[in-house]
Amino acid sequence: MPDNKLIKILFFGDIVGKPARKAIKKVLPELKKELNPDLVIANAENLAHGIGVTKKTLAECLDYGIDFFTSGNHIWGKPDIYEIFKDAQAPIIRPANYGHEMPGSGSRIVMVGTKQLLIINLHGQVFIEEEFMNPFHAIDQILEEYKQTELAGIIIDFHGEATSEKTAFGWHVDGRVSAMVGTHTHVPTADNRILTQGTAYITDIGMVGLRDSVIGIDKDIILDKFLDKQSRPHDIADSGECVVNAVMITIDSGTKKSTLIDRIHREVNI
Repeated sequence: MPDNKLIKILFFGDIVGKPARKAIKKVLPELKKELNPDLVIANAENLAHGIGVTKKTLAECLDYGIDFFTSGNHIWGKPDIYEIFKDAQAPIIRPANYGHEMPGSGSRIVMVGTKQLLIINLHGQVFIEEEFMNPFHAIDQILEEYKQTELAGIIIDFHGEATSEKTAFGWHVDGRVSAMVGTHTHVPTADNRILTQGTAYITDIGMVGLRDSVIGIDKDIILDKFLDKQSRPHDIADSGECVVNAVMITIDSGTKKSTLIDRIHREVNI
């Protein structure tokens, strides 16, 4: 029989547009049979044609079997998000270090059976044009707020550009949270490991999106932008070979430490 102290979390990187949503539909049932996760999380900031979230795309991915969503700076890309965030129980959060004046929440307790799992979303500051509160200070405040809450685990999605900032943040929270996963660059890193005090860590999960692209966007558009420096609207093909990047994390709810973080890589034609 499975150990009921263990919580198994399947966490997908940024889902980029329609082909990525189709890839989730195709791959997730197989992964659920193979890995038997207790909770499925994904980053949704690129869900609707590469930028933002709509009610329709969110509902679509919920129907495919994703339980909860984190996000990032592109979460505001579609106006639907303001309506979505009017529901305090909507299964999606935005970076907590935007500040309390922004709609939505930056953290949420999610029930896994009878256990409470805290999910936190934060955004890095390095190489980012938008203004965010210092995520290192923000996490200290959040953990202080929840210190009296009985939790089985804490998982952070740190959405950021710089590998150095993500790595430093991992050490900052080592032993205080169960897992810290990085998102945003759409390029998976090979440094998944358990840190010295028991926190599962990876600098970036990667993405779910078209393989023969530039981080999910039509490669010719991006190549032209680099060649002539002219701005162009991003586009995403409806079909092609998709990569599916995720991590599988196992948390011991008794200690709130992680015992495993494995990278998942699949390729599927859409």
